Amino acid sequence: MGDHRRWRDLTARQRTGIGAAASVQLLLAAAAWWDLVRLPAGRVRGPKWLWALVIAVNYVGPVVYFACGRVPRATTTGQRA
Repeated sequence: MGDHRRWRDLTARQRTGIGAAASVQLLLAAAAWWDLVRLPAGRVRGPKWLWALVIAVNYVGPVVYFACGRVPRATTTGQRA
């Protein structure tokens, strides 16, 4: 348990990987929160405050929100002109 590595001990490749993973996580969460704020409550399954908390869970939260938290738009069967 005493084998902790410091940032300066990591290789450049490891630092880049960590930075990329953190960026993806932050972008996913920001996109999910942005979508949650913009959607009317009727298009969200359950309370918005609960989804805001779920989105805060690393990687899994935003993915679950986009997969399960949104009510799909009603689609029309007619063709576009």
